[in-house]
Formats: sequence, C-alpha cells, structure tokens
Amino acid sequence: MSGSNRDISRIQNASWAFTTRRVQRDTAKILLPLEGAPQSGDLVLASVTFLGQHPGLQLPNGRRKQLFPGDEIVVAYGNRYASNQFESIIPETLGPCHLVAGGGIASRALSWHVRMRKGPTQITPLGLLGDDNNRRINLRNFALSPISELAKTIPTVIAVVGTGMDSGKTQSCAYLVRGLNAVGLRTGYIKLTGTGAGGDTWLLTDAGAFPVLDFTDAGMATTYMTSIDQLELALMTLIGHIAQEGVDAIVMEIADGVFQQETAAILQSAVFASLVAGTVMASQDSMGASAGVNWLRKHSEPPVLALSGIISASPLQVKEATSVLNLPVYDREGLSTASNAISILNLAQQHVEKRKNLKTVPIFSQPSAVSEYGQQAH
Repeated sequence: MSGSNRDISRIQNASWAFTTRRVQRDTAKILLPLEGAPQSGDLVLASVTFLGQHPGLQLPNGRRKQLFPGDEIVVAYGNRYASNQFESIIPETLGPCHLVAGGGIASRALSWHVRMRKGPTQITPLGLLGDDNNRRINLRNFALSPISELAKTIPTVIAVVGTGMDSGKTQSCAYLVRGLNAVGLRTGYIKLTGTGAGGDTWLLTDAGAFPVLDFTDAGMATTYMTSIDQLELALMTLIGHIAQEGVDAIVMEIADGVFQQETAAILQSAVFASLVAGTVMASQDSMGASAGVNWLRKHSEPPVLALSGIISASPLQVKEATSVLNLPVYDREGLSTASNAISILNLAQQHVEKRKNLKTVPIFSQPSAVSEYGQQAH
C-alpha cells in the first residue's frame, strides 16, 4: 500500500468528532507533516495518550464513543472558554496537546475549574489532514455560504442569554421552542457562540426546532477569541439560511455570561440590535438576574422580555427577582405553555414595530406581530 493509500485508510478508520460533521471525508487524501502552527478549524489526526476529564468523543451521528489510549481520532483545533470546565488556546506548535471538549477540540489547556479533578485528556497529533493538493483541510472550507445582506423581512429572533455557564440557557431555548410550536409556529434554533459540541444541537432537534444551526455551520470550531466582524457575519449567515426555510420565529442561544468578551461584544453590536427583537435572561439566582438584566438594559438595545433558568426552581429567588426587575419568571414548563410563549413573542414583535416607527434601525425589518395561535395580525 502506498504512503498516500495508508494515510487515507488511517484517516477513514479514525473516529471523527462532532465538530467535523460538515466535512466531506473523501476530501482527506494525505497526512501533512507536523510543521508550522495550527490554525483555528484545522483538522488533525491525533492519538489518545491519556484519559482525563473527557473520556469520550461525541460523533456526528449523536453517539458518544468511549475512548481508550491509542485510539486515533479526527478533531479540530480551537480555543475554549468554559468557566465551569476549561480555558484553552490553540497551541503554537503541532506537538502534544489536549482534548478540551467532548465535541472534538484540540487545544492547550491553560486553567480549569476545580471540579475538573482529572485534568484534560491528552492527545498527540499524528498529522494535519490535507486534500489532493496538499492543502490543509479546515472547517471553513465546508461552511454554509456566507450571507452579508438579509432580506427586508426576516423571522422574529428571540435571544436567550445568561449570567454564566450552566445557568439554564439551553433548556430555556428548548422549552420556548416547544411553546412556540404549540402555538402552531415553525421555529428554528441558532447557537451563535460557544464550543463545538453536539448536546445542544440534539436537544433542540428533539424539542422540535428546525432547522437547527450553530457556529460550526458557519465554519468555526469555537468562537472564543473570534472577532466581532466574524460573529456578525455568522449571525447574518445563520439567520439568513434559517429564514430561507420559511420559519415563523428563531430562538437563538448565546453562550456563557454577558461579561464574557465575545458575548458582550455581540450583545452591544448594531447588527445584533437590528436583527434581534428581544432577549430572555437565564440566571441562577436573583442577584445574578438583577446584574444581568441591568447590564442588558444599559448596553444592549433589544428589550429583556422575561427571566428563566435555574432561578425558577426557587420560589423565594423568583419573588426577589420579580419585585426588583418587574419581569415574569418562567420555568421550563411555563416556557412550553402556548400562552406564555406567544406572550414573549408578541412583546418581541411590539419592539420591532416600535423600532420601525422610530426608524432607529432602517436597514432591516421584520414581520408584523403574531396574534393568538400564529395568525398574523393586520
């Protein structure tokens, strides 16, 4: 077997991570030498050398593969920001590094939460994946076609943001989708920022969202240390592609908390303001809710429509938050109720109509408000 054929066989027999799901595997023809520095999104064949906090790998088909030392995997280089797990950066060389996310991110861990007692899983790169022209294969080569200008009419976009990691954002998205679907609306889902992984995608698919897209569909393994220009283009691209499917509304999740650098940047963006009709704040407690909502009211144009997340499990925390912020607090079941979901949607669309009348954002417009059970108001 020739060297090239051996490379192809080795690449095809490896376990490919979730982050690689858009890549056409037959484009990988060769293992490139371990020369130079990796770039975000580059695909690498690596061997597992030590099992740490991530003993498994999420596959594109949704299965979680148990890893063993010596397993060969195909993952993507990327930075990671996860306050409850790992902070990591793309290494400067193609030497041994870490698997810092189960979705398949090769990186160099800088710090981690005390609960990550085992430390990061260690991997050794064997070669970058190359095409038949000996060029590196990168996730951006298989991204959705970019959209830098949207139609005048787009679906209503509701963003779910949070006070931090694990505040209940994804669950809030899933149950809000359930509520909008219960009204008879077709609802898409976007995860705009975060680390490439399958859990949120699969949950929102199960909840009934369609289409379900995230930043990996825009060619990014992760969004930590991504420029605001890239995020704005990803926002327009993902909204544009979902809008082409004829959905009535889009629920969009933004990872981490409002203080995280990419989250703060996109929330203050004029493009975000022109496309998003309102936000739902997921928090863990009343103090976090108050700080998060006040930050949004000061720095981000779209109005805060409601509170959700872990706070909803505590009646006393709910009482504190509602008395200070004058916002409804919905638990998961509340978000999935048709009447509550349509109330949130109508509040968002009232902001869109007000914005149109004030002509504060003349570039984009959105459909008129939806009244009960999905009938458009005229």
